[in-house]
Amino acid sequence: MIDTSKVTDRRRLHFDNPRQLHSDVDRIVASERTGTLRRTGNWTTGQILGHLAAWIDYAYDGYPVKPPWFIKFILRFAKKRFLRGPLKVGVKIPKVPDGTYATEPLSVDEGLARFNRAWARLQDRPPTAPNILFGPLTHEEWIQLNLRHAELHLGFLHPR
Repeated sequence: MIDTSKVTDRRRLHFDNPRQLHSDVDRIVASERTGTLRRTGNWTTGQILGHLAAWIDYAYDGYPVKPPWFIKFILRFAKKRFLRGPLKVGVKIPKVPDGTYATEPLSVDEGLARFNRAWARLQDRPPTAPNILFGPLTHEEWIQLNLRHAELHLGFLHPR
């Protein structure tokens, strides 16, 4: 198991909009299918895409975790930093196996299908419930937060 907080060979990504994100995902999937994708983390392409999709869907369907009030209080003051990125590598949710949720193995096709469905949902309408860390967000803030999350995880995948 790679300690991802110590990985120095990551792509430094910044997506200004979902179109840029989807373009990068297309390159990653094409590289995966031709066998030329290089990974510098622990998860497969399918796992990463499924994880990103799940965290979008949690905003609509309910989160599997409830952070303590003091964490939410502290992080509300850092909301702008999280929306502008980059997110910190190697952060783990305490007492959660693997440090986060939605890490089950998936094929590239299944991960991509989940990712595309979740992003279509997010682009169509914002979640109506507040974010579990930052409280109410605008539609654009929801999109920016998920772009930052995608930058974090897709940086471990190196398409050729």
